[in-house]
This record gives sequence, structure tokens and C-alpha cells, in this order.
Amino acid sequence: MPTQDDVLTILKEVEDPEIGVNVVDLGLVYTVDVKEGDVNVEMTLTAPGCPMHDTIARAAEMAIESLPDVKDARVTIVWNPPWTPDRLTDEGRRLLGF
Repeated sequence: MPTQDDVLTILKEVEDPEIGVNVVDLGLVYTVDVKEGDVNVEMTLTAPGCPMHDTIARAAEMAIESLPDVKDARVTIVWNPPWTPDRLTDEGRRLLGF
């Protein structure tokens, strides 16, 4: 069965196409729940109304579904708490030149 770390690792392959940094290092992933092959992720985007909303969520689901033993992947976009640059990882800060 995949672990939470497996899911976070595969989600590093999913980039916000407008920013060019992966969703994990941007700090967009809030929760990862793995139970018996079902993976549920809550994540946000950098701004409400982001035109890439569906594209990023679907890319994340497809990445998770590529993991062995995943039966179902669900990504829910949430807006609370709102994203802020404080959520960037050290790697995200480096990639953005902060």
C-alpha cells in the first residue's frame, strides 16, 4: 500500500503551470489520507479563481493513481485556510529565488 510519503513524493511531479514549482514545495497540499488503497488529498491553490483549478487537481489525481496499489484517488480543492507564501518549503523558496 502507498504511504503518505509516497503520495507526497509523487505529487512533487505536479507543477503549478503558471509558477513552475511543484504543488508540495509551494505548500499547496494540506492533508493526505491513505486508507486501504484509497487516497484523499486536500489541497489549495495560490489564488481563488485560478484558471488552472481543474487541470492541477486532475494532474494530482493522475499522479497519485500511478502509484502501485492505489484503487482511488480524490483531490479536493479547499480555500480554508487560505494559502500564503509562508507555506512554501525551503526548496520552494529556493526555486522561486527567495
